[in-house]
Amino acid sequence: MDMVNELGAGGPVVIFSKNNCCMSHAIMVLIRGFGANPVVYELDRLTNGVQMEKALTELGCSPSVPAVFIGKKFVGGSNEIMSLNVKGELKKLLIKANAIWM
Repeated sequence: MDMVNELGAGGPVVIFSKNNCCMSHAIMVLIRGFGANPVVYELDRLTNGVQMEKALTELGCSPSVPAVFIGKKFVGGSNEIMSLNVKGELKKLLIKANAIWM
């Protein structure tokens, strides 16, 4: 779990994803639509992806991807990100994390 938290703190927005996951793609498109440039880790392309996926599950992300860190903090998966967007909070988080400027 330490490696996941360390990587999650590696940029204003970090997304753990899988190449074939449509929800991961949707979350990346949503966040990029605000002008952010997330760091993306495709777990199915990493040699230690299975261990990282297990660590994400331990963090409470179910399913394990997408898992989104904003401002060095674990925010959640697609449900949490979509909910924040509907409430108008996602943009505020991205600004606070210096992922976008307004």
